[in-house]
Amino acid sequence: MTDHPLPFVSLAIARPDASMAEALRAKVGALAKPAGSLGRLEDLAVQIGVIQDRLDPKVERVRAYVFAGDHGLNAEGVSAYPSSVTAAMVATFLAGRASVNALARACGVEVTVVDAGVDAQFTPQAGLIDAKIRRGSRNAALEPALTAAEVEAALARGVALAQAAADEGIDALIPGEMGIGNTASAALIMHRLAPAPLEACIGAGAGHDAAGMERKTRALRRAALRSEARAPLDVLAQFGGLEIVMMAGLILGGASRRRVVIVDGFISTVAALAAIRLAPAARDHCVFAHASAEHGHGALLEALGAEPLLRLSMRLGEGTGGVLAAPLVRAAAGVLNGVATLEDVISGRL
Repeated sequence: MTDHPLPFVSLAIARPDASMAEALRAKVGALAKPAGSLGRLEDLAVQIGVIQDRLDPKVERVRAYVFAGDHGLNAEGVSAYPSSVTAAMVATFLAGRASVNALARACGVEVTVVDAGVDAQFTPQAGLIDAKIRRGSRNAALEPALTAAEVEAALARGVALAQAAADEGIDALIPGEMGIGNTASAALIMHRLAPAPLEACIGAGAGHDAAGMERKTRALRRAALRSEARAPLDVLAQFGGLEIVMMAGLILGGASRRRVVIVDGFISTVAALAAIRLAPAARDHCVFAHASAEHGHGALLEALGAEPLLRLSMRLGEGTGGVLAAPLVRAAAGVLNGVATLEDVISGRL
């Protein structure tokens, strides 16, 4: 059974197969170990098998996509840093010197950088995908951040990236992000789509002091008062950053091709929220990696009924929490394929 195809992309997302889930739970229960002794890893193994629709799931190749975009809203002082830092960090990712690069090397995860809407031009180079919709979003405190056509284009490009990755043999996708001011955009999207009180969604981002938080809150209140948007596509147009919208597309595309989507922290979870509001069946394809220290992430996870795998007090973004969770996802799939059954142990058929 599938959802109806979304109006802006030709895809359908499979709903969980109850009989497959039952068969997977039976397989886990027959393994040579006390019942439930691997805790949440057992549930994760079943989830991966259901996503892939197979009793012998595999998660070998994992790729993090770091989507980068700038925000017109940053003109209101919603970040402690200037927008130029976005382009500088893209260069750092491409040089392999950012936190996500170091963690990805340790965890066996591929990293690809996607220019979704940086207010700069980059020389074509390995590891960089030019998917730019425009050079930064508009100032959401004054006008819609994106047009409807820009939202649909960004979603479609995210979907296409996920589908191309599936064709390459990528088993799991990690949506990561970089964009100065994007916690502000994410807070507005969460406010409308969770929904949640705006103040419960606003955090310090990259490190505001008290004056900065007051400035950020004022700007987001103005943006929220400017529009009453509630429908997911309208909310993304009014408040969305291009990297957030494109991550939502990646999640939808990954779900449409039965890929595991490892969701990172606050901003990636907001992208997942948007994807799930557009296509509820996408929720079953999401593995939530970690609980961000960013204010609002706890309420956001609660709104999605999600329990993250890790709690490391991180709030960096870039897909770093997703990268760290990738070995757990691999291990969960490995349990179903690499552990003997109790019957094999007793009979000596090892």
